[in-house]
Amino acid sequence: MFRDATSMAQAVRNKQVSPLELVLETIEKAEWLNPRLNAIVSTRYEEAIEEAKKFQVKNQPFAGVPLFLKDLGQEKEGTPCTYGSCLFKDYICHETSHFVKRLEELGFIILGRTNTPEFGYKMVSDAQLHGSVCHFLDETVNAGGSSGGAAAIVAAGISPMSAASDGGGSIRVPAS
Repeated sequence: MFRDATSMAQAVRNKQVSPLELVLETIEKAEWLNPRLNAIVSTRYEEAIEEAKKFQVKNQPFAGVPLFLKDLGQEKEGTPCTYGSCLFKDYICHETSHFVKRLEELGFIILGRTNTPEFGYKMVSDAQLHGSVCHFLDETVNAGGSSGGAAAIVAAGISPMSAASDGGGSIRVPAS
């Protein structure tokens, strides 16, 4: 429906589309494409749907826009965050990080987490815990890393934006 997050938010503010419609559309695309990509490793779809139903449109720059978090340090209370590691496969966040709080204040609705290599350590997303992220155009090619899951869902059109991180090319490599 929309190609970028600012257009989505503008449509929400203009009442052309509801946050719920955007969330449901994003979930539909994710469920259709993720089995091929392996980009999304955990979801909170039910919670996101409820948040979208109750969303209060104010003047947020990204009002009602669906967003996925990287599975590496972007903590949201009550959600799993594995850091791509078997050591943290059962870890549930006890609090929400400042970064995620700010994303929510900007109007984003969090749908889940994207795949990353263990502790973001390498430039390919192939964690033992979750497996490899496939490139959206060629399933035989890794999407890169460490924000490979984030780049894959944007490239595939699941979501116009995804939270990532970059310390040495972690989003620049898979986004290029």
